[in-house]
Amino acid sequence: MTDQAPVIEIQNLHKAYGELEVLSGVDISAPAGHVVSLIGSSGSGKSTLLRCANLLEDSQAGEVLFCGEPVIWKGTGENRHPGDHAQMIRIRTNLSMVFQQFNLWAHMTILQNVMEAPVTVLKRDKAEVEASARKYLEKVGIGDKCDAYPAQLSGGQQQRAAIARALCMEPKALLFDEPTSALDPELEQEVVKVIKDLAAEGRTMLIVTHDMRLAADVSDHIVFLHNGKIEEEGPPDTLFGQPKTERLRGFLSATVS
Repeated sequence: MTDQAPVIEIQNLHKAYGELEVLSGVDISAPAGHVVSLIGSSGSGKSTLLRCANLLEDSQAGEVLFCGEPVIWKGTGENRHPGDHAQMIRIRTNLSMVFQQFNLWAHMTILQNVMEAPVTVLKRDKAEVEASARKYLEKVGIGDKCDAYPAQLSGGQQQRAAIARALCMEPKALLFDEPTSALDPELEQEVVKVIKDLAAEGRTMLIVTHDMRLAADVSDHIVFLHNGKIEEEGPPDTLFGQPKTERLRGFLSATVS
């Protein structure tokens, strides 16, 4: 066991929208080199948890730590928000997020899309970033699409471009929010292969997914959320092979063919 702090650690996190409590005291840890998948029905709090981890959403209570460093908060309850802007930006740039909808800039080529954030946000050397961007586009299998525009690519190719864009930030961890749910089954497999390859490299990843096969294949740890709480968690073999709770058994019977 290593003494190294987890890349992402969430302790007793609470998140509500008015009277609706979406997360009710959730604890999650993603050690370096581990893949943690979040599964559960729609409305269980999976995507909200991911956005709280990346500080895209403000939580009302609990702690978020990045490599052992706690987020500095200002205010309490519904008025709580990150209190150190520089820290927030640093954490966000080290946790690259890949969304369900690809969010590529339509007026930029694929290469420009991948280069944009490292150049404008991280202020890295443009020639260095271009070399890196081309390398990552090759890595995800679309190195020949550098000069194409998003509209000229299939959904699977656009999502692979979005993954290359995330990788080009050289993050400490990758966060995936339902990365395959907007794709046809054939295109979905293109993206699944890339995610499996990244997992095999030992990249730290937090994945929200509806794809139980993907979760089983790539995860070190799986968390099953129900109504904003962790109903059950553990390694894939245990969770899928010997589910302890009736809720998880019901969820798996409805989602696994």
